[in-house]
Amino acid sequence: MANKQNLSGIKVVDADTHLTEAPDLWTSRAPAAWRERVPQLKVIDGVNKWAIDGVPMRLNAQASSVVHKDGHKGPCVDAMTMTIEQAHPACYEAGARVAMMDKAGIWAQIAYPNILGFGGQRSPTNDPELKLMCIEIFNDAMAEFQERSGNRIFPMALIPWWDIDAAVKEVRRVKALGLRGVNTNSDPQDQNLPDLGEAHWYPLWETCSELGLPVNFHIGASDTSSSWFGTATWPSLNTNQKVALGSAMLFLGNARVLGNLIYTGVPERFPDLKFVSVESGVGWIPFVLEMLDYQANETALGSMSALTLRPSEYFKRQFYGCFWFEKRNFARSLEALGTDNLLFETDFPHPTCLYPNAMEHAAEALHDVDLETCRKVLGGNAAKLYSLPI
Repeated sequence: MANKQNLSGIKVVDADTHLTEAPDLWTSRAPAAWRERVPQLKVIDGVNKWAIDGVPMRLNAQASSVVHKDGHKGPCVDAMTMTIEQAHPACYEAGARVAMMDKAGIWAQIAYPNILGFGGQRSPTNDPELKLMCIEIFNDAMAEFQERSGNRIFPMALIPWWDIDAAVKEVRRVKALGLRGVNTNSDPQDQNLPDLGEAHWYPLWETCSELGLPVNFHIGASDTSSSWFGTATWPSLNTNQKVALGSAMLFLGNARVLGNLIYTGVPERFPDLKFVSVESGVGWIPFVLEMLDYQANETALGSMSALTLRPSEYFKRQFYGCFWFEKRNFARSLEALGTDNLLFETDFPHPTCLYPNAMEHAAEALHDVDLETCRKVLGGNAAKLYSLPI
């Protein structure tokens, strides 16, 4: 019987959190000639907004947090209005974040960005040199943050996905910096590039596989997958209802990414490459895998000869899913998917995060799971996947 007392001895790895980017993250590191062009806060039409090259981005000067400076958790709308000065220091300071982790009983965290998009897709400039500099500076800053945290917080690197040669070069560079995984756009075809199943991307997959860097697909990591608010809901819903339903549907967008990766044969061609479905929950995965197995034989019969495994077998060999809010049916998902492919997350400090009682929530979800399995899904699987010094 797993309970709070049992879980307290486990080295927990939180597989999805976010860092609030400091206003001077780019300007303090950019060469002088580029300082006015990199991402920074500017007053545009009377509103303090993030901008690149003077062009406004989609985000205002917000912390993307619902955790206030005094520690209380506010409603979803706070994530769109709270400034960094109003946010808890753990959103942006390494020391404060580690202190919060110690209090929460969390040993390590995997971290993702906000400003440039969860998959690095959010940039209004078409200047490839400027976009590359923005990515490089971000990754440099994340390596510094990892070091300041005492190797307790592990940001995932962004890559310049619009240039395959630059992407491969940056993957090698961030590996040398000590970063433990990459995070990328799930739908480059939105920008008139080949989709991720095409041979164009093979050098990237080869490099990530060679270097042992997992490829993470965070929900909302493309223009296609981040259009949830406008496409998932009916007009008659009010704003809060749209946010709630849109958030729920956003989780399921990764089912499309999972299916496309498998059906296009990427895991078949790169059997050592690992993929992570981030912030999407896991309850849907058994159903989707059973459906993919069925449809591969039923409606795609004769066109899947290049695949030597069933879709569900590729998942067990190479894919991971992250759970956080699920309680009632998590044990069933665990039984269906096995103990090696599931990771725990909190999504701190975003609206759906488990803060401030993450481990109490986890203890309830795992109440009928044996302790050894708890150790794996709460930390061991993530530590192995990301090569963490647990």
